[in-house]
Amino acid sequence: MSTPEAPRELSDLVDRKSLRKSVVAGSIGVLVHWFDWAVYAYMAATIAVIFFPESDRTAGLLATFAVFAVSFLVRPIGAIIFGRLGDRLGRKQTLSIVILAMAVSTLVLGLLPGYATIGIVAPILLIATRIVQGLAAGGEFGSAAAFLGEFSPAKRRGFGVSWLEFGSLLGFLLASFAVFLLNQAFTPEQITDWAWRIPFLITVPLGFIGLYIRRKIEDTPEFEALQKLETVSHAPVKEVFTRNRRQFIQTCGMEIFMNVTFYVVLVYLLTYQETTVGFDPSRAALLSTLASALGLIVVPLAGIASDRVGRKPVLYTAAIALTVLSIPLFLLMQMGTGWSAFVSTLGLALILAIILGTHAVTVVELFPTRTRQTGLSIAYALTAALFAGTAPYLLTWLIDRTGNELVPGYFLAVVGVIGIITVVSIPETRGVRLIKEQDLETTTVELPPELSGR
Repeated sequence: MSTPEAPRELSDLVDRKSLRKSVVAGSIGVLVHWFDWAVYAYMAATIAVIFFPESDRTAGLLATFAVFAVSFLVRPIGAIIFGRLGDRLGRKQTLSIVILAMAVSTLVLGLLPGYATIGIVAPILLIATRIVQGLAAGGEFGSAAAFLGEFSPAKRRGFGVSWLEFGSLLGFLLASFAVFLLNQAFTPEQITDWAWRIPFLITVPLGFIGLYIRRKIEDTPEFEALQKLETVSHAPVKEVFTRNRRQFIQTCGMEIFMNVTFYVVLVYLLTYQETTVGFDPSRAALLSTLASALGLIVVPLAGIASDRVGRKPVLYTAAIALTVLSIPLFLLMQMGTGWSAFVSTLGLALILAIILGTHAVTVVELFPTRTRQTGLSIAYALTAALFAGTAPYLLTWLIDRTGNELVPGYFLAVVGVIGIITVVSIPETRGVRLIKEQDLETTTVELPPELSGR
């Protein structure tokens, strides 16, 4: 039987109610992940006291961050596992498994006894919870990005997928607010004794609500079309590296561009402003909060802009701005005044938000549906583990070795160049069909007329 024509965008047939439900289902897991991640980072000093011997506070803190790093190192493994599952069994299945794993690992962490109670078993169990969290995180981005991309109407796909990063920024903001309230409501002794558990435990209901929503949704129209066509890939990992190497390399470039900028601006910058520039911790925390708040506004707007003018013009704007403005913004920050701190921090946050609003939809549109989740998951997790997770350590080491406090600016300028090169290499993807020729090969089933575009 002849191969059918590529169908028109199946997501255009999705009703508004299903679309709204899909946006919530796709973004809530990212919110849960980043809330848990940020709470762990913000409470690292407290966790060090609880789960490691108190004889050496510095060693305990380093061990806490080492556990943090472990969750990054296992992400590529999670990406392979869940990416493959998503391309073989469907987006819905992996979205449910991933958020369940995150909710359970966070619940266990919130209930764990400390070192004083069970000794060496405490840090071992802590490591176990972070490994599970890291594996799940490795599958969350690819699952959610593929799901949102395949559910969003073609003309508004950039806006639809942008809610993925809206969820991550909201998770950051809610985590900082939760830790702030915790410190206001309880004494340091109470926090160390028991109250540290509260932020982790309040994540659990949200995770299970997300699981309920994800179990109630349908799978994406594109994946269901592959099932009808009988062209679901049986070896998506192999297929990514044999047939979609170009798309994979382009996605790695895009995710280096996004991930490194994300971690420098929202994670490392707080430490840099306190230790290098000399900002008061409360001012640095306020600037970080304002950066996340600005992102919540700009990310959906960047998604809308990419729907109207194209992905490449928006990404070029961000990449050129990062290349040209990073060093001047860090020079401005070092003036140490209130206005210079505000302008420089929000300038970097604005560039980041434009990247966040556009990167995910662009890489979603590069891959065929057969390998989309696998390719996205592995590229995202690999670049996060190799480049983003190591950025704060590398920048701290470089400043110490060179004595040059503008190192982060030079670093981001190089990342901007990587962004420019990546954007040059990719085609304009706005409005492209997500069902591609590769998805239609070896089929023996005709699509029904209403989906075939005839």
